Amino acid sequence: MSRSGVSVAVRVRPGSGRTHVGGLYEGPHGPALIVAVGAPAVDGKATEAVRRALADALGVKAAAVTLKIGATSRDKVFTVTGDVDRVVAGLRDGSS
Repeated sequence: MSRSGVSVAVRVRPGSGRTHVGGLYEGPHGPALIVAVGAPAVDGKATEAVRRALADALGVKAAAVTLKIGATSRDKVFTVTGDVDRVVAGLRDGSS
């Protein structure tokens, strides 16, 4: 397996009623996957919740998902180790 990983742009919606991964947002880092989490945008709690939700949705271990850009922003880029391109595309367009 390649250690380089796949970059996944994400638009975070913190403080949501439930965790949900899916949908498309045209963000500053290109087409982004929308990730809603219940955690507040305080002290990195939302970022960690997004990392775990993204890993779960992509079917990889949480350790395979690392934050690359956007520690304090709603627009983030994560690096995911594994073959997840098709899954990410499906989540963006709602077919997954």
